[in-house]
Amino acid sequence: MTHRFTCRVYYEDTDLAGIVYYANYLKFIEPARSEWVRGLGIDQAALRALGHVFAVRRVVADYLAPARFDDLLEVTTVQRRATGARIGLWQEVWRGDRCLFTAGVDLVFLTIDGRPARIPAEFRRG
Repeated sequence: MTHRFTCRVYYEDTDLAGIVYYANYLKFIEPARSEWVRGLGIDQAALRALGHVFAVRRVVADYLAPARFDDLLEVTTVQRRATGARIGLWQEVWRGDRCLFTAGVDLVFLTIDGRPARIPAEFRRG
C-alpha cells in the first residue's frame, strides 16, 4: 500500500536561486516516514517509553529534477521488504506528475541503548 504525504517548499528550503537544497529532500521524506509508521498503528512515543526506537540505517538517493520555492510536493512511501530487525522502504517526492527525488531507506529497530532488536510481527506488515 502506498502512503501519501503532502508538504510545501518554503523559502528556508531553497538556495539563492529558489531551488531546493539537496539535503532538504531528506527533511521532506522524514515526516512522511513518521506518518507511515503512525498509519501502521505504531505510537513511537509509547514505543520509546518501552525502550525501543526505529532509526535510519541507510539512505540511497537519486535527485531527478529540482523542486522550487512554493512548490506543493507529495511524498510517497512504500514498504519493499521486512526482516526480523529491518524494514526497507521506497520513497519518492513528486510535483504533480513529475518525480523529483527517489530514496531507498532502511530502518532498523533498536533498544534505547542502540542494540538491535526484533521488530514485533505486527509492525512488519506493509
